[in-house]
Amino acid sequence: MIEVLAALSASAAVGIRIALPLLGLEILQGEALWLGIPILSNINPSIRLAFLCSWSMLELLASKNLLGQRLLQIVMLVSSPIAGAIAANAIAKFLPVWIIAILGGLFALLLQSVQTAWFYRQHKRSLKFVFAQDILSILLVFLAVKQPQLGGIISLSLLWWAIRSYQASAKWYSKH
Repeated sequence: MIEVLAALSASAAVGIRIALPLLGLEILQGEALWLGIPILSNINPSIRLAFLCSWSMLELLASKNLLGQRLLQIVMLVSSPIAGAIAANAIAKFLPVWIIAILGGLFALLLQSVQTAWFYRQHKRSLKFVFAQDILSILLVFLAVKQPQLGGIISLSLLWWAIRSYQASAKWYSKH
């Protein structure tokens, strides 16, 4: 059960940001993170780290202006299920790979789609909200590795929030 909570926490972090949580997992777990993932374990660690650092910086800088937020929404919506499956598999070592990959990918996609709906409903995000997303994604990665129970509880709270927000967005779209 603890591995499921840790996997939920990692995939929730990826559902908020993509590269920043993967970079945090790389830093916290090192090379052991990628051993269970066939394609990514064959990539040179320095190349993988450089790619994650570059993408993280791009996410952090582009999310602060409107055009960058719009472009990031498209990229993050497409890549969040894949990154969520990778993050969940990297954390949960003893669970069946395909079950945890589907669970992590769907959870990351759900959180990312709710954020996309919010973005297009409000037409922009405040900088406070963007900074809160950055901090929450880093916190969830840290909790997934160090305190998976607390990270899982926060992730389940985010799941509840996402379902409620999805219902509110559906009502808003039906009115407009």
